[in-house]
Amino acid sequence: MLVLNNVSKTFFPNRPNEIRALDRLSFTVSSGEFVSVVGANGSGKSTLQNLIAGTIWADNGEIRLNDELLNQMADYRRSRWIARVFQNPLQGTAPELSILDNFRLASLRGKAKKLTIGVNTAFKERVREQVRLLDMGLENKIHQPMGLLSGGQRQALTLLMTVMSDVKLLLLDEPTAALDPRSAARVMELASKLIADYQLAVLFITHNMREALSYGNRLVQLSHGRIKRDLSNEEKHRLKPQDLYEWFNED
Repeated sequence: MLVLNNVSKTFFPNRPNEIRALDRLSFTVSSGEFVSVVGANGSGKSTLQNLIAGTIWADNGEIRLNDELLNQMADYRRSRWIARVFQNPLQGTAPELSILDNFRLASLRGKAKKLTIGVNTAFKERVREQVRLLDMGLENKIHQPMGLLSGGQRQALTLLMTVMSDVKLLLLDEPTAALDPRSAARVMELASKLIADYQLAVLFITHNMREALSYGNRLVQLSHGRIKRDLSNEEKHRLKPQDLYEWFNED
């Protein structure tokens, strides 16, 4: 379970350009809970994910994942339990390395790295079986450099790599924004399956209102660094995309 308690973050404090990105934010995300997060630019969405991932630190408040206090923990230590898929398919992978080597690095997330990556036959077969599930014909191309793949293929593989280690929390940072509609739907369907199968806690940031309503079992709206709406699965399924667009007009 992810727990945020009274978390605040201000950029450029006590200056004319001061920005209060998060303002005493508190909420929880349970294992298996898929939370879609929407909000206007500057509402605090990216700051929220960055604080959880450890790329920036909170000014005050607590961030816990299960029994671990994350506040002063370096991002590379948090990566043992937290995986992130970015908007840009070029992020989150090593493009010059093969699919297989990228999966091996993912399996070592949060562990001490050796000078050699090290891949045995059993691991190679495990990767092939995982990649075969995508039905993209990549299971026989695992020695191909990741950088030669399409955006949709990379995002799908990146999602698969999140479950190669003992990840508890998945941060989806507009993972379909750079994809065509068909690839986007495929990636989100895969994300939904992995989340259900592995009972991950998920924060999904999106500007796509149809995706926000179609995926996940909870919908949160951020506004000026605070939660303005927090809807259950039943409540959000009563909405239409136009309803969410009207939320933005309120800000």
